[in-house]
Amino acid sequence: MLLASDIQIAQNIGFGIIAAIMILGALNVVRSSNVVHAALSLVAVMAGAAAQYLLLAAEFVAVTQVLVYIGAVMVLFLFGVMLTRAKLGKDVDLNNKGGAAIGAPVALLLFGVMAYVLVKGFEDTKLDPDLLPSTTADLSDKIFSVYALPFWALSFVLLAAVIGAIVLARKD
Repeated sequence: MLLASDIQIAQNIGFGIIAAIMILGALNVVRSSNVVHAALSLVAVMAGAAAQYLLLAAEFVAVTQVLVYIGAVMVLFLFGVMLTRAKLGKDVDLNNKGGAAIGAPVALLLFGVMAYVLVKGFEDTKLDPDLLPSTTADLSDKIFSVYALPFWALSFVLLAAVIGAIVLARKD
């Protein structure tokens, strides 16, 4: 018989494994000099985020993550890369080796500030279970009642990106 503590330990182990995969994927996105490899690493990061949502029992959000971000955004990104006739191999001209000396300390400083602000801002906050959506219908009502306009704006941005990729790829 499985105890609640055994399930929680398994969830923590799963979280650690998925988080490690996401961190390695994110590092590969930044480190890769091949655009397609970077995009595929970004797919791994987004799939990890969907897996984290599954661990939180938020199946609707996980499926939305897969459909919208992995399915639509990454396909659009790769479509745009392939239509603009960009170099698909390594491009050493895009790497700025001198920027790492400035970028790494700035990134660490920003990480420290964000961590401090998040910990201080939410240290005593407790989630009220009554305010959390209990069904998919409740969740969709909360998302699309308040955030319908930004959702539509995002769809127009994606449409503009597709039109831009087609215009750039067109031979004159």
